[in-house]
Amino acid sequence: MTGASPAVVSASKLGLTFQTNDGPVQALSNVDLTIGKGEFVSFIGPSGCGKTTLLRVIADLEKPTSGAISVNGMTPEQARQSRAYGYVFQAAALYPWRTIERNVALPLEIMGLSRAEQAARIKRTLDLVNLSGFEKKYPWQLSGGMQQRASIARALAFDADLLLMDEPFGALDEIVRDHLNEQLLELWERTNKTICFVTHSIPEAVYLSTRIVVMSPRPGRVSDVIESTLPKKRPLDIRETPEFLAIAARVRDGLRAGHSYD
Repeated sequence: MTGASPAVVSASKLGLTFQTNDGPVQALSNVDLTIGKGEFVSFIGPSGCGKTTLLRVIADLEKPTSGAISVNGMTPEQARQSRAYGYVFQAAALYPWRTIERNVALPLEIMGLSRAEQAARIKRTLDLVNLSGFEKKYPWQLSGGMQQRASIARALAFDADLLLMDEPFGALDEIVRDHLNEQLLELWERTNKTICFVTHSIPEAVYLSTRIVVMSPRPGRVSDVIESTLPKKRPLDIRETPEFLAIAARVRDGLRAGHSYD
């Protein structure tokens, strides 16, 4: 993070232990992390390392059991109540009985915005994700990639500065995923949102991010934070450059070093 950036997310000695029938399970331990305004930060690590749990703590969907965390200078609960973030889940989670525009409108309806304001925001966000012309379609009439773009539009509709994304492209084929990665970078550049992005893919993490947070297996800890030296403009073929491959190798080494194979 650059020194001039205000902290959008700040965690100190953050820990979370779940109480289960089989005893306590420590999901996060001593997580120290600061994310500045306008950053694109990816979280990567083995399954079960706490990537999604950390995202859910930021979103106030899980409560930490130790340490401290703030979101835009507020508690996560205050940030949630003030609608300070949008959340994109692994599945598009669209209502099948609502058209695309009515799915995008859902948070706006909850906020009590006027029909005119809703219409303006729906048009703007569908333009941003290149879904203009599909307003009247139902989710089942769209491809998986288009459904995820609609889900992103819904998360953008109330214009929060922070976008939390939990493996949104993980279930898509590689060609579609590449295309959506390109579109997400363009969207990030146009909107200057702060994005926290969970992924299992090393190339995806390196391609998208200004910083990559490598997490160790449970209990989830930050084992490395890798600053990207790639330019902001990133064509897909940048993935074949020595600079890209060097960053990817460091991520791979960090994952290997933090993982126990015993």
